[in-house]
Amino acid sequence: MSVESIILKISLAFLLGGIIGIDREYMNKAAGLRTLILICIGSCLYTIFSILITEKSPDRIASNIVTGIGFLGAGVIFKEDNRVKGLTTAASIWVTAAIGMGIGGGYYWAGAIGAGFALVALNVLTVLENWIDKINQTREYRIMSSYKYESLGRYEDLFRKHHLRFSRNKQSRINENIIGYWVVKGKEKNHKHFIDEILTDETVKEFDF
Repeated sequence: MSVESIILKISLAFLLGGIIGIDREYMNKAAGLRTLILICIGSCLYTIFSILITEKSPDRIASNIVTGIGFLGAGVIFKEDNRVKGLTTAASIWVTAAIGMGIGGGYYWAGAIGAGFALVALNVLTVLENWIDKINQTREYRIMSSYKYESLGRYEDLFRKHHLRFSRNKQSRINENIIGYWVVKGKEKNHKHFIDEILTDETVKEFDF
């Protein structure tokens, strides 16, 4: 492997890792420009070294990159408000590492095409994702009111009124108050209409959404 070839591979890894990194940096994600550039260059270098150092089994070092990247990706996944976040960023790290490995192995076009499709998934498909979210949005509601028989059923009637599908997770009573927890699905505008009505409901003491 010539010096020129190595320089070309590292430069291309820097460029493609940077392109994906700019997108993630713009979206204020945990793994941004510098992180994804370093991941892509690192994966590229490990692949180059696996070819140069272990000619009989060049896949030995490269195969361990996948394991290492798995631990790195797990570090950006966290749970917030009963939702798992960071999965897309972790997947970006995983794909960027694969792009670096491909470039390090000399598969320039595969790396470039992979980076192109990754950008399409991160940007163009976001429009589709947002549209799907508008027509089928999942929310979690918590409502507290004074305890009365069938008081929670009254709020479930409101879900039905606004064409929302729901399942009650649990309910609990604290002193003279009853609290209900629901997972509710439906169109974004239907959620908005429900929230507008429940916020003006005098029987509601607390409402989390």
